[in-house]
Amino acid sequence: MTKLGFQLYSARNFQPFSDILPKLATAGYGAVEGYGAMYAALDDAGLAALKSDLDTNGLTMPTAHFGLDMIEGDPARVVKIAKALGIEAIYCPYLLPDQRPSDASGWFAFGQRLQAAGKPIRDAGLIFGWHNHDFEFATLEDDSTPQEQILAGGPELDWEADIAWVIRGKADPLAWIESYGKRISAVHVKDIAPAGQNADEDGWADVGHGTVDWKGLMQALRGTKVKYFVVEHDNPKDIDRLISRSITSFNAY
Repeated sequence: MTKLGFQLYSARNFQPFSDILPKLATAGYGAVEGYGAMYAALDDAGLAALKSDLDTNGLTMPTAHFGLDMIEGDPARVVKIAKALGIEAIYCPYLLPDQRPSDASGWFAFGQRLQAAGKPIRDAGLIFGWHNHDFEFATLEDDSTPQEQILAGGPELDWEADIAWVIRGKADPLAWIESYGKRISAVHVKDIAPAGQNADEDGWADVGHGTVDWKGLMQALRGTKVKYFVVEHDNPKDIDRLISRSITSFNAY
C-alpha cells in the first residue's frame, strides 16, 4: 500500500500551501492530491516551483483532480501539468447540478462522454476516472443509479470512490466495493459526524472521529486494486487537527 495522501482542497482556506506541506510531511503523509484551481493557471516556472516544494518536503502528487472543461478543452495541457508534477492518475471530480442528466440514458451518455474525454489522458499512460459525490446514487426511473450508468457508459473509467459521499447518498459502500472493486483505483478517506454535530464543518469529521466504519471498509478495500488512499474533509475549521488526527486513525486500520 502506498503512503497515505491528503487532498489539498481540504486546506484551501488555510493558505499558503507552502505552510501546509511541511505539516503533512511531519505528520507522516507521503503524498498529496491536487485540484484544478491550484495549478491550472500556473506557467512552467510555477509548476516547477510547486514540484520543488513537494520534493523539498518529501511528498509526491500521484493523484489529481481536473475539471471536465479543461479535460475536454485542453487535454494536452492536462497531460503537461501531470508530467511536470509527477501525477499518475487524474479524476474528474464533479458535475454541476444544471448539467446533470435526468434519466438513465443521459447518465450512460455522460459515461461515454467521460470515456472519450479520457482517451488522450489514457494514451499518455495515465489513469483516468471519475470521483463521486452523493447524487450518483439516487435511484433512477429504471431502478439503476447514475453511478452504474456512468461506469457502464465508460468501460475504461477508473473510479475514485469517495466513501463518505456514497454513504450520504444512502448507498451501502461495502456492496459497491464488492460489485465494482475492479474499477476502484483510489479512495477518499473521510468521515461523517454524528447527526447534529459539526454543523459548522458541514457535518464532516476527522477520520476516525465520525460514524464511518473505516476498519471494516479497509478490510474490504484490501481485496481490491486500490493504490491511492487520500484523506479529505470538505470544510475543516482546524487544519492541524484534521492532519494529525486523521493519519493517526488511519494508521490504526
